[in-house]
Amino acid sequence: MTKVTFFKKEGKITAIECKGHTGYAERGEDIVCASLSSIVQTAVLGILQVAGIKADYAVDEAEGYLKLTLPGALSAGARHDADVILNTLLLGVSDLYEGFSDFIELEVK
Repeated sequence: MTKVTFFKKEGKITAIECKGHTGYAERGEDIVCASLSSIVQTAVLGILQVAGIKADYAVDEAEGYLKLTLPGALSAGARHDADVILNTLLLGVSDLYEGFSDFIELEVK
């Protein structure tokens, strides 16, 4: 199972953490893992490369681990961009969770 946690402060997403493998199917055939990985990694690219936010980013593919943490101080424009990207990510993960809750755990705190 993959646990996806969105961390919020004052109603704004400040970090996302993914842990574990979904276990839906064999490696290379796991459509749930591929879907989840794709939307999370696209959001990370959006934060880092499109919005140009210098976020802390850690990944360990073997362990199925990814964490993105936004810096504490963001300009109003960067905060807006991060909100759009990360709230869209939350919607995408929530949609996957609805269909595959046996393989994805979702927490917002």
